[in-house]
Amino acid sequence: MAVSNHFSAISSTFPKSSPPKTFITNQQRIRFNLSSRNPVQNLFYNAKFFQKPSIQSLPYPNYNPVRNLFTGIVEEMGEIKQLGYAEDGGGGFEMKISGNVILEDVKLGDSISVNGTCLTVTEFDKKESDFSVGLAPETLRKTSLIELEPGSRVNLERALLPSTRMGGHFVQGHVDGTGEIVSLEFEGDSLWVKVKTPPEVLKFLVPKGFIAVDGTSLTVCKVFDDEECFNFMLVAYTQQNVVIPLKKVGQKVNLEVDILGKYVERLLHSGFTSNITPK
Repeated sequence: MAVSNHFSAISSTFPKSSPPKTFITNQQRIRFNLSSRNPVQNLFYNAKFFQKPSIQSLPYPNYNPVRNLFTGIVEEMGEIKQLGYAEDGGGGFEMKISGNVILEDVKLGDSISVNGTCLTVTEFDKKESDFSVGLAPETLRKTSLIELEPGSRVNLERALLPSTRMGGHFVQGHVDGTGEIVSLEFEGDSLWVKVKTPPEVLKFLVPKGFIAVDGTSLTVCKVFDDEECFNFMLVAYTQQNVVIPLKKVGQKVNLEVDILGKYVERLLHSGFTSNITPK
């Protein structure tokens, strides 16, 4: 299902000679330098300029606060067509993505998982086979979307319907953290991928447990606590239909742990088990 159309980067969105742009977000003045090769990274790496935005301050329209559910089974790979400031002039950031399967029944306000991040469709064009999503500064700081640029491939999945078959595991599209690819090694036609991630994410991982990597539902093979790493294996079919094999050592991936593990931790810390007396 990989998208084969080639889209050229739209250089006019980020002219190299442009001076920094300033706008007001959450009553705070923010300066954006547009001269870097990857403008998204340059905008959001310095976290001291930003406060966590409230729902009311999010810059894109049609924001849908209702939680959605995904399976982690990638429907197709899309391609980033354009990155830039939203045309409405409100100071928001927008990403335009190519897609085919995703657009079959798309509506404004729909939720689509982009590399495991639940984003809201703010515009779509079926003739051009693309759709747009808005991005908040907090989303870019917390996910690997900060590394994207025109031409990058991304995993796409629509939110579940009540009639959808459950082929993966429960994925919310709420990224828990990012990991860094530390090795890619082939064994036959399968690919071993080893990822390093912070302890606050690693503590939820167990061998044979679920993990969503860039929105792909995968099984953890082994956890290396001393290295703060875990690994998984991609069979040949999966390699051809997700973006992970296209990445290099050192690049980031979005990680979402199994929601059941987070509920268990919450119960343990709440003292729930201390109130249970054996019979």
